[in-house]
Amino acid sequence: MPELPEVETIRRGLEVKLAGKRLTRVIQRRPDLRFPLPEGLSRRLTGRRIDALRRRAKYLLIDLDDGMTVIIHLGMSGRMVVQALPAPAPGPHDHIIFETEDGWRVTFNDARRFGMLDLVSGNALADHAWLTKLGPEPLDDGFTGEVLGEALAHRVTPLKAALLDQRTVAGLGNIYVCEALFHAGLSPRRTACTVVGSRAHRLAGAIKQVLNEAIAAGGSSLRDYVQADGELGYFQHAWAVYGREGLACPGCHCGLDGGGIRRLTQSGRSTFYCPTRQR
Repeated sequence: MPELPEVETIRRGLEVKLAGKRLTRVIQRRPDLRFPLPEGLSRRLTGRRIDALRRRAKYLLIDLDDGMTVIIHLGMSGRMVVQALPAPAPGPHDHIIFETEDGWRVTFNDARRFGMLDLVSGNALADHAWLTKLGPEPLDDGFTGEVLGEALAHRVTPLKAALLDQRTVAGLGNIYVCEALFHAGLSPRRTACTVVGSRAHRLAGAIKQVLNEAIAAGGSSLRDYVQADGELGYFQHAWAVYGREGLACPGCHCGLDGGGIRRLTQSGRSTFYCPTRQR
């Protein structure tokens, strides 16, 4: 599933093509994705100008000139594909097509149909069921060690599980939690409520560092994920621990002394960590 850096990469790519542009045609090729699509979607979007493209956690937000906002979640395999018109005929997994006044087509392609799309008033956005329980944005200035420590203060679950909870921090997924914990020197097994003070500051800083580096690298490419312009992200070449079971982590002798990076299963997901450096 695309995580925060991948969604931010897509947002930036789409912003170049869509911001300030009017939608001249919107084609809806099926009635639903993961959930039913809004009634009259094509009619309600056709002719609208896109004022801005934003991101909240792993959601794309497309603000329109009539005060409405399109909310998009890419699910497991969703892609936003950009093509110049005239474009090839739609494929079987091209479910929603947006065409702009200056000759661009953006297609919401989703082979597994786990993606989601809704259309809501911008005034009601904060109360939308998909967004209302999200925690703080980790790249905002207001996300600090104090904020993170408070969010973890009463959590008796393993730290990894607490960070994957979108109510704790918005937008984090399995890859970047593993990487941030490594850079912060914290074990994924550590009880979340013990991360206070300097530990919380280290972790908040590591989260920001890993996410910013991943965005700068264009996001990570896993299976179906590509950027909006079709280019693959390449942050996976900079992973310190994720997917590197048995190898030594950067600058460490764990590969010689302790069998290298280890993998364990937490909440049904693989966790990669260095037992030497993460406590």
